[in-house]
Amino acid sequence: MEMIDARRVHELLDYKGLIPALETAHLGGMPKQSDRLIYQEPNPEGQPDIFIILPAWQPQEGILAKLVTSFPNNKARHNLPTVNSVYVFINADTGVTEAVIDGEAMIFRKTSSDSALGSKILSRPDAENMLMIGAGGLAPYLVEAHMAARPSIKSVKIWNRTAANAEALADTLSERGIAAHAVDDLDAAVSQADIISSATMAQTPHIKGKLLKPGAHIDLVGSFTPEMREADDDVLTRASIFVDHRQTTTRSGEFLGPYERGIITPDDVKGDLFELCQGKVPGRQSADEITMMKNGGGSHIDYYVAKYLMDRHYGRTFTTSCAS
Repeated sequence: MEMIDARRVHELLDYKGLIPALETAHLGGMPKQSDRLIYQEPNPEGQPDIFIILPAWQPQEGILAKLVTSFPNNKARHNLPTVNSVYVFINADTGVTEAVIDGEAMIFRKTSSDSALGSKILSRPDAENMLMIGAGGLAPYLVEAHMAARPSIKSVKIWNRTAANAEALADTLSERGIAAHAVDDLDAAVSQADIISSATMAQTPHIKGKLLKPGAHIDLVGSFTPEMREADDDVLTRASIFVDHRQTTTRSGEFLGPYERGIITPDDVKGDLFELCQGKVPGRQSADEITMMKNGGGSHIDYYVAKYLMDRHYGRTFTTSCAS
């Protein structure tokens, strides 16, 4: 059994290779999955502590188990990251564990490449202005992944509830040669953005659909529980709605409330990444069309990325029988 650390994960999962590999994987079917298991411990100081288990299994190929925790008060209490995880990759022929992989690095690369694939298909090819909402650990990876998918991006604005964190992220990105700066007027930034990526723990929507410019693309990464929401009803009624997988809509607060109130129905979801990559549904239809993709990050994507990582680690050409 090998331990694959964060440095090696980032080295092997460069976006130039990872985004096309993820697109290739979506040309086939899905690995076998079980429903994710979520355990929550109430927290008197705010949002609950969460433990999530996500498994995926492709017979004769690989088994992946992702173990992840989200402890919102970690920073204040222990000066530790909110999200922590490990990935375990198992040989599906023998049941022997082949690798334990740094989970934080995997989550950053997997989640950002999922969003980037959606942007590659749905955003305008000439998109120039990106808005990043949220300045957590995932945010710089989302920015770089979107820029890999859309090299036309020239500037990145950062908004965060805590302004100092937005400034810090802008400084970090600027040091990497990215034209990034923090903003304090979210509504104005939304109205000017060609691509909006939001990765927050918000329970009250902060993206107002009425402000979206024609042709905008919205990438929603947060809202992974029924209580969370990042975009208001106007986003859903103005945008062509896509998801990374249709199962996403069964658990995200982005959809559950609007479904219950009749704002939209499941039929309003035009397609997922499988259907888009396989040409079963059309993506963007015009320059003025507003598109939205909910990044739900199912365990099938974890599996694809882990399999790509293992193949690169061992010097093999990336293959998955899911895509055969």
